[in-house]
Amino acid sequence: MAAATVLLVEDEPHLRELLRVYLEAEGFRVIEAADGPGGLESARGSAPDLVILDLMLPGMDGRDVCRRLRETSRVPVIMLTARSDEVDRVVGLELGADDYVTKPFSPRELMARVRAVLRRVEDRAAASEDGATRLAFTDFALDRRSRELLVRGSAIPCPPKEFELLWMLAAHPRRVFTREELLNLVWGYDHFGDLRTVDVHIRRLREKIERDPAVPRLLKTVWGVGYKFEEELGS
Repeated sequence: MAAATVLLVEDEPHLRELLRVYLEAEGFRVIEAADGPGGLESARGSAPDLVILDLMLPGMDGRDVCRRLRETSRVPVIMLTARSDEVDRVVGLELGADDYVTKPFSPRELMARVRAVLRRVEDRAAASEDGATRLAFTDFALDRRSRELLVRGSAIPCPPKEFELLWMLAAHPRRVFTREELLNLVWGYDHFGDLRTVDVHIRRLREKIERDPAVPRLLKTVWGVGYKFEEELGS
């Protein structure tokens, strides 16, 4: 983790300099960008291990940058914002951000979030090396290496968090997960998180894999608790 590269996309020069000093003191290599287009170009050209992304940026805001990144990359993203609006937070999480920090914040808190997110990425990578890489069911299959979702033989677009949520549930048939557990396991939010994020992703997954999303047979709601996956493994 000490040699990890962090891309810092922040248009406020003073804050960008402050965070660069803290990141370098933690042993990270830092790449800087001052606007959305520059951040997107740097992310694609330098393959950072983590992106710290301000929400309000000139040229292209952080939501658009995150959305574009998620089309081709699973690099972890921590979003920064001066707004505490709950809607903004939920939108950021649904776009695929891995954490969300509201200004003003302590640089030390942000460093702790950076270390925690990178640690979770390492843990997930280690787990995927030791575990299954493909799950097959009657109506759909998941391939962890290609990140592909096949539904009744057809490839269906599946954003990273939706894929990870479906994998988590499908890899543990009949196990009941609370929303809090899923938020922590898939998004990694040890400190905060909106439980509706889980509900929104479950609804989208049902629209993809259920024959009748209004009467789900696979992704079941356990009222007052959370969700579970019902079908047995196929071939």
